[in-house]
Amino acid sequence: MSTLKSSSTDLTINADGVGNDIIFQSNAGQIGSLTAEGVLTATSFSGSAASLTSIPAANITGTLPAISGASLTNLPADATKLPLAGGTLTGAITTLSITETETTKTASFTPNLTTEGTIFDVSGTITITMPSAAAGKSFTVIDSGSGTLSWGGTIKWPSATAPSPSGATIYSFISNGTNWYGMMAGTGFA
Repeated sequence: MSTLKSSSTDLTINADGVGNDIIFQSNAGQIGSLTAEGVLTATSFSGSAASLTSIPAANITGTLPAISGASLTNLPADATKLPLAGGTLTGAITTLSITETETTKTASFTPNLTTEGTIFDVSGTITITMPSAAAGKSFTVIDSGSGTLSWGGTIKWPSATAPSPSGATIYSFISNGTNWYGMMAGTGFA
């Protein structure tokens, strides 16, 4: 083993030959190495790392300390990712499960699909007034059959006729942005 010292500002170390690496050691053992290919390995790093740029992720190994994102600034925008707030998502979405919000109504109402959910359990004598048509919106009404159900607003029913239920009935509605289309999904549930 050789010890190198230099009083000049530059020190050149040459490890000629294939597989000859430069090994850095302290009294505790090896602390780093520089391979003939130019790969620098160290057991630790200290400093700001402000001048370290363009390091491929594959070249960073080991366990990194936890990082708080609170101090991160000037991060580049990535058009392939949504911001934490806002943004528009387009394309196909695959979900593992969806649980819809269900609301119980015993008096006349207009469904609020933003705050009340998309499933409405109704009972008694009720008028349901259709909300403003919005493309892609849909909701379901589950009528217990205990009263009289009537409809307010424009609904396009099959054959242009509102259905005649018998007992507990399920209705489905979907909008294309211009109209609400309604259908009786089933009736006479016991």
